[in-house]
Amino acid sequence: MTSYLWTPPAAPSLPVRGKTERLPVNRIFCVGRNYHAHAIEMGRPVDKAAERAFYFTKSPQALVESGATVPYPPETQNYHFEMELVLVIGKAGFRIPEAQAHEHIYGYATGLDMTRRDLQLVAREKGRPWDLGKDVEQSAVCSEVVPMAGVVLDQGGIQLAVNGVTQQQSNLDKLIWNIREIIADLSLYYHLQPGDLIYTGTPEGVGAVVPGDEITGQVEGVGEVLLHVGPAE
Repeated sequence: MTSYLWTPPAAPSLPVRGKTERLPVNRIFCVGRNYHAHAIEMGRPVDKAAERAFYFTKSPQALVESGATVPYPPETQNYHFEMELVLVIGKAGFRIPEAQAHEHIYGYATGLDMTRRDLQLVAREKGRPWDLGKDVEQSAVCSEVVPMAGVVLDQGGIQLAVNGVTQQQSNLDKLIWNIREIIADLSLYYHLQPGDLIYTGTPEGVGAVVPGDEITGQVEGVGEVLLHVGPAE
């Protein structure tokens, strides 16, 4: 029995539709600028013929379940929502061929990649890492996981509303790098493991929220996500 100086935190996990067991979360990967219209609104158009997908990470400890109320984070005046389809890996793999990518899919969820946009943009312009803008406490919001073993989602509506007013609306068929391509490419850099979450990118229409706002989002055929923005601490 290993002894520790203090009690380790519980393993991050998510509920799974139809199961009593929870899904332990291993790592959180995020695909940057994976919808053309969002890339343009961020001032960084993407040429898929000349570029590869790029990624950033969030700490598993940033995970928060749908329905939570989270405090408005410190050191930002521009806290943004980003609605995303979340891909859940269920089988280990390294250098996975695109044709076999479906074998590694456990299921999907709906998620929010909450972002301190002002800090992210300062870091971007100075050529610094994005961690302070992206790896924010309680910023990886996620719904229950819907098991869809081997299913590749290539279309379906995705949308988000703030206080009932639609802000983002698109379709998964507008992903620059699709599900198969994301799994295959990311597995060139990492040994993917069960419980890895991949936030697949956000459509155009991202924007700021303030304390008291309610964010609701959904992905057709997967489910909904909900977040309440609380007062700053």
